[in-house]
Amino acid sequence: MLSRTAESLFWLGRYTERAANVARGLAVASRMASLTDELNAENDQWRPLLVAAGCEPAFFEHHGEATEEKVVDFLVRDPANLSGIIPCFSAARHNGRSVRTALTVDMWSALSDSWTRLRHVTPADYQGEKLPGFLEWVRERVLLFNGAAMDTMLRGEAWMFVQLGTALERADNTARLLDVRHDLLSATAQGSTVQHGQCQAVLQSVSALRAYHWTYRERLDPARVAEFLILRPEMPRSLAACYDRVVEVLELIASVQGGRKGECHRMAGEAQAALRFGRIEDILTSGLHAYLTQAIDGVTALGGEIEAFYIRA
Repeated sequence: MLSRTAESLFWLGRYTERAANVARGLAVASRMASLTDELNAENDQWRPLLVAAGCEPAFFEHHGEATEEKVVDFLVRDPANLSGIIPCFSAARHNGRSVRTALTVDMWSALSDSWTRLRHVTPADYQGEKLPGFLEWVRERVLLFNGAAMDTMLRGEAWMFVQLGTALERADNTARLLDVRHDLLSATAQGSTVQHGQCQAVLQSVSALRAYHWTYRERLDPARVAEFLILRPEMPRSLAACYDRVVEVLELIASVQGGRKGECHRMAGEAQAALRFGRIEDILTSGLHAYLTQAIDGVTALGGEIEAFYIRA
């Protein structure tokens, strides 16, 4: 496969996943803002969301205060934010169009039809009461694209690079989401109603609240939430599951390229092993924030090594 084709497919997977992650975060932040207002509690849901999305510095270059209206607009439409929902779909469609023949009809239709609507979206379409419906639509469109890829795409190199980008982006999002709430998840004492709601919000951000209760069959516990989203491989968006997927796909790519491997394979395998044999007690004792910061840096470094080995080589 040509390196430019691999690059487009890799980033197609990353951008579609990023758009869905931003939509999930916005939906949960909006619900939590309503909860804290009702309880007359401190309402600071919007700045942490910017941190989790990795675009806090860019936001404050253009805005002085993180209000709901400004943050929502920045994370949905603002062209100054390349990680916003609409810019991500734009970039995904650009990458998809450059490798159009590698995509199935269903994949291209899901991507192109989504962009056809999004290119005409105005703030009136997603501000205020219309926000939940708009965000749900975004999530559904990404699920449609992912489903089309799983159901209709040949299991060749093109599929592998889309899956690789998706898994890596998912790992990055989970680590950032947990790091924003590391104080909450490191707490040992029983929390308030708002803290309980924040634990729910963390799980809802990755559509994992029901899965948590199914797995643990107990009330929400901060340490358990951290364990669930870091170490449990059966949770699709946990760091462990994401690295299992990254290693699996890297092995598949190597197998169709004559067994050729590089530093990215070693790094992914090392991270997978650490997650497979890690214990949440040890992670919390050594410091959750430090652990997650290292995890975020690790995802960034791994992405760079993947591009260096398969794209820029």
